[in-house]
Amino acid sequence: MTFYISKIFWLVAQPLSLAFFLIVAGLLAGLLKWNRIRMLSSILAALILFLTLFTTTGAVLLQTLEDRIPRAALPEGGPACIITLGGGFEADVTTARGGYEMNQAGDRFVETLRLAREFPQARILISGGDGSLSGDFEGDAVIGSRFLAAFGIPETRLIREGGSRDTFENADYTQALLAENGLERCLLVTSAFHMPRSIGLFRKRGLDMLPWPTDFRTTGKASLGLDLTQPSVNSQLMTMAVREWIGLAFYSLAGRTSAFLPE
Repeated sequence: MTFYISKIFWLVAQPLSLAFFLIVAGLLAGLLKWNRIRMLSSILAALILFLTLFTTTGAVLLQTLEDRIPRAALPEGGPACIITLGGGFEADVTTARGGYEMNQAGDRFVETLRLAREFPQARILISGGDGSLSGDFEGDAVIGSRFLAAFGIPETRLIREGGSRDTFENADYTQALLAENGLERCLLVTSAFHMPRSIGLFRKRGLDMLPWPTDFRTTGKASLGLDLTQPSVNSQLMTMAVREWIGLAFYSLAGRTSAFLPE
């Protein structure tokens, strides 16, 4: 139930959706002659759109998360295992067409492939099922295994966790597989902005992961200011940042993570 509630909440809470609903509320308030509510809704919608489209606020918020946890020092002889969190493939496209069409987070699997080749003794655990509301698509555990196999990574090295639908379930279901296979001190590969929330969930379960962030979306040099050159990019960065910060806050309040902002 929590999974479905979170999906519906995010549908409303993401910046552009929130601005849309505020505009609708303002229009309805205008029809009902509730002028103060109409004005307040319009101002809030305009402010959200301005910050989202024409400032670097999203980049700064995302950059704060990306800079939080650096890559760990590799153990002598290399890692025993590599855990890759899903989210790197266009599941609806690959389900319909086959193959392994990547999205912006595809770096997670490109980096996993590089690590797999550099450390041929390491097992590879791919965690990710179908995170859609419909449940009709292939998960990243299936697609990711197909991707790695296409580049010569043998099936015997792979462990699939295909039941998880979100980051909380990634950690929950992976814990059992690690114990079953006698694996510990694994590299945890995910997007840099996603690493604080992910590492906090694993630490809460007593799992000592070696963070290996990838898929950076910011330069590391962003500062607050106007940016009128790329509103669509600014919107994407703001949306990702707001989602991640909300996730951190929710997991912290629910006691699911080791700290609000792990380091």
